[in-house]
Amino acid sequence: MQLLLIIIAEIAVFSIVAYFVLGGNRNATKRIKSIKERHAASADSIVENQMKKAIAQRKPISFAAGTEMSRMDRLRLRLAQSGKQWTVKQYFSVCAAIILVVTAAIYFKGAPLYLGLAIGLLLGAALPHMVVGFLISKRLNKFTSSFPDAIELLVRGLRSGLPVGETLAVIANEIPGPVGEEFKMVVEKIKIGKPMEDALQDTAERLGTPEFQFFVITLAIQRETGGNLAETLSNLAEVLRKRAQMKLKIKAMSSESKASAYIVGSLPFIVFGLVWSVNPTYLGGFFYEPRLIIAGLIGMVWMAIGVGIMAKMVNFEI
Repeated sequence: MQLLLIIIAEIAVFSIVAYFVLGGNRNATKRIKSIKERHAASADSIVENQMKKAIAQRKPISFAAGTEMSRMDRLRLRLAQSGKQWTVKQYFSVCAAIILVVTAAIYFKGAPLYLGLAIGLLLGAALPHMVVGFLISKRLNKFTSSFPDAIELLVRGLRSGLPVGETLAVIANEIPGPVGEEFKMVVEKIKIGKPMEDALQDTAERLGTPEFQFFVITLAIQRETGGNLAETLSNLAEVLRKRAQMKLKIKAMSSESKASAYIVGSLPFIVFGLVWSVNPTYLGGFFYEPRLIIAGLIGMVWMAIGVGIMAKMVNFEI
């Protein structure tokens, strides 16, 4: 019964966290769709039809809907987004190692085996996922900060008379970091005969950033409608810079609230761990007393709800 209650509590906590995390992705997708529809409605009828035609010819982004990819494919996509040469086998090996080490450490500390196994499963599933997510966020932030410079370099190349393909090669060689790596992959795909639009679309699917998607859509629309591509990309670079500045302002304004959420969410667990390490018998009832176990599980569920609500309150979309 105790193990069943712990499993139910973990499922509830995971469901709450998944709701608040995945809900933001759905809202971002809806926001991007509304922006497209609003700007399309204000254009002329000819440009509107050409825009719809250009967007319709693009391949659907499979990871955005999550219906055309299996869970293993989504995991491979996450590992590729991190920029590390990690395989799925290595990822699951690390998860299994964390589960075994944590379970053994808690069991030899004197806690029941089912408690050590529950905590081991929780940490084994959460820690690698959080590490990969941190690496993805770090790499995408670095890409987003350098991407306007790459667009400016592309604009200067176009104004000097270079074609788009050669300018992409210049970006791959001149811009360091994730931007140069991604454009180098685009150039290599173009060299082996893949169309430029498809090569850029593959990169957009792998990165999943709105900034690069705007860039791909801009190139696709320009091929259909014509016009001054250099001027359009210059305006796009300016918009992306202002978008990045707004993100930094929001991050600075919400930093105090985020710090409060981190402290409030972690303080009960830190205090519990410190007290238990000093005097295990004082809190030993939470491991074998049914009423205390139920009270602890209910408290964990409410803590997860509170942390999720605070996370949604300080998470702003641009």
